Amino acid sequence: MRISDNLKTWAKRVKRDGVTLWFAGKNPRTPWYAKALGIFVVAYALSPIDLIPDFIPVLGYVDDVLLLPALIWLTLRLLPPDVLAECRSQAEEWMQTNGSKPSSRAGAFLIVVLWLAAGVAVWLWLKPHPYVSE
Repeated sequence: MRISDNLKTWAKRVKRDGVTLWFAGKNPRTPWYAKALGIFVVAYALSPIDLIPDFIPVLGYVDDVLLLPALIWLTLRLLPPDVLAECRSQAEEWMQTNGSKPSSRAGAFLIVVLWLAAGVAVWLWLKPHPYVSE
């Protein structure tokens, strides 16, 4: 098996597991901590906006190649095995029927809010403070 085949298989599994977390977030048997992390991961994965924009050389793809798969892996480890198996089969069925991953406006909103919060934090940090004597 060639490296490109391995990468394609890995990418399909990551995509399937992202959809699996989408179904796990709706499952009442998913523990609250796995559901909370899963909702964050799914919102980020399905968001059309990245935390680190792709146009930034090298760093732009770090979230797509390292951060997102690591968060998906961690969240899957928090799911009970029976819930994971059920949600994976739902994800595979959904992907065969619809062919693409869902999108999330809430995820896009979350990323915009994170960027705005970071911008405000940097502005507050860099802004001269009147109560500091020089």
